[in-house]
Amino acid sequence: MSQKPSSPVLRFAPSPNGRLHLGHAYSALVTWNAAALLGGTVLLRIEDIDAERSKPEFTAAISEDLHWLGLDWPEPVLQQSERMEVYAQAGNRLREQGLLYPCFCSRSDIAAAADDTDPDGAPLYPGTCRHLDRGEQIERLERGDPVQFRLDTEQAMARTGMLSFTVVGPLVTDRPQIRYARPERWGDVVLQRKGTPTSYHLSVVVDDAAQGITHVTRGRDMEAATDIHVLLQMLLGLPSPIYHFHRLILDDAGKKLAKSRGSQSLADLRAQGWTPDHVRRAVGLGG
Repeated sequence: MSQKPSSPVLRFAPSPNGRLHLGHAYSALVTWNAAALLGGTVLLRIEDIDAERSKPEFTAAISEDLHWLGLDWPEPVLQQSERMEVYAQAGNRLREQGLLYPCFCSRSDIAAAADDTDPDGAPLYPGTCRHLDRGEQIERLERGDPVQFRLDTEQAMARTGMLSFTVVGPLVTDRPQIRYARPERWGDVVLQRKGTPTSYHLSVVVDDAAQGITHVTRGRDMEAATDIHVLLQMLLGLPSPIYHFHRLILDDAGKKLAKSRGSQSLADLRAQGWTPDHVRRAVGLGG
């Protein structure tokens, strides 16, 4: 059951698959600054549903880096890896509504069949397995074929109708604006996989509701994903937070900082003699 906070509640939710960099620092500082403006609280959440990439040492490093920046949060910290049963129950609710179907397509299958891309630039799933008859679905599931479960987005939108969400910016105290969600541009997104009862989209909306999150601050690269989150919130009867989309910190080539590209970590900068004030100035947040 979701909480009913008496004051604003925000969250910072990194994945422990590498060390934090300046982009993470900026997002964290924006979130804690927003909480201060609103008179609210920031919760730390560890989004570690990816068991292969998530490491305990990175979870510890996240706390170390945030404390070094002068940030704190209430305990205990929610770790998504401990809540798989909760996510499975949410997926079952969608399944009971007839909104999830098994998909047996590989990435190469999708790339070969797709004639468009999603907002992230990936091949847009054309809905191939949505049309499999029930007998073939059962046969392939019993055979143990690799499977993922997708949301029938068209059918889901037929139930919810037009969807909107509230946005504030550049300050979280700015006058709210209404934007309309367009989940159809994502096609039928994956919500569960064989052996993993959740995905980022599913777990994040479940946890935002469970933690009573009233405001979500996230980078502009995540703005399009809000389409799916608002759709899931409506389908699951969950509240929708107010959203703020902040700018991204870019490298010298104009690309977003990323762990996967080896962007310099806060630990590296700290070893070079950087202080938290250096970090704040580097990301444009003053001394």
